[in-house]
Amino acid sequence: MNLRQIEIFRCVMQTGSIKGAAALLHVTPPAVSKLLEAAERACGITLFERVKGRLVATPEAVRLYDEVEQVWQRVEHLRTFTRELALPSGAALHLAISPSLGASIVPRAVTALIDRTPDARITVDQQIPHLLVKAIVDGVSDIGVTLSPQTHPSVDVLARYPCKLVCVMPAGHPLARKKSVAPADLLGHPVISFPQALAYGMSNVDLYGRQADQIRSCLDVRSGPTACWFSMAGAGVAIVDDTSVAGGVFPSLTVRPYRCGARLAVHLLKHYHRPLSRMSEAFCEAFDATWRAVYGGGGSEEVRLRAARL
Repeated sequence: MNLRQIEIFRCVMQTGSIKGAAALLHVTPPAVSKLLEAAERACGITLFERVKGRLVATPEAVRLYDEVEQVWQRVEHLRTFTRELALPSGAALHLAISPSLGASIVPRAVTALIDRTPDARITVDQQIPHLLVKAIVDGVSDIGVTLSPQTHPSVDVLARYPCKLVCVMPAGHPLARKKSVAPADLLGHPVISFPQALAYGMSNVDLYGRQADQIRSCLDVRSGPTACWFSMAGAGVAIVDDTSVAGGVFPSLTVRPYRCGARLAVHLLKHYHRPLSRMSEAFCEAFDATWRAVYGGGGSEEVRLRAARL
């Protein structure tokens, strides 16, 4: 299949119909049908069947779609890269971040960077940990900002910022009377959970200790900030990293320190063998300054921007 046929196939898979793909691509349905037929001829397999008037992807199409998505990410990266070539040298930056860090910390750091570099073009992608690392390794992203520990041989940790876990709850919740919350305090209360193993590299035992099997999860969501939104609506309490609530982004939530043995940190990552660009270094400096402004203290645990490595 050529690139146009791949694009048509991808849009039909995403929208589930010829008409939907045509609207997405601003072309006519007959044009989509013609290109889709050409795509089927090119790859030699049937991609879609009509069942009761609906277009249904074949098993082969479903498998092909997974591969197409990977190719399309590279195509989008190429498009972005070519646009960035027209910018002043070093003015482009691509970040891959954990969802929690998109609530307050990274937006503040990026805003500070834009104020300092008006000609900058910055792209921010929220990614789950393994895709974030892949973006760094593949050269799609310049800097990764993640809460999940990473040990990939091609990824270098520039800085590590210790952060804490907190318990968030609606105003007036019984646990709000406590100065801090421990796992045992959660018993009997609905808990909003999300994949901490994926987001933080923690197991339920790390998070809840002996009470892990007794905690009543009332709702599963995908990230710390989402858990905060549902907690604010009254669905329950949640244990999240404190970057999810940094800067008072959820003013109506009550936040209490959470006591457990687990340790958490934000990591700034880059490709091990690639030097930092001017914009990447400027972002690291802006992030460090933002962290100090929000949390106080001396910034990261490590000497940042290790000159011998860069």
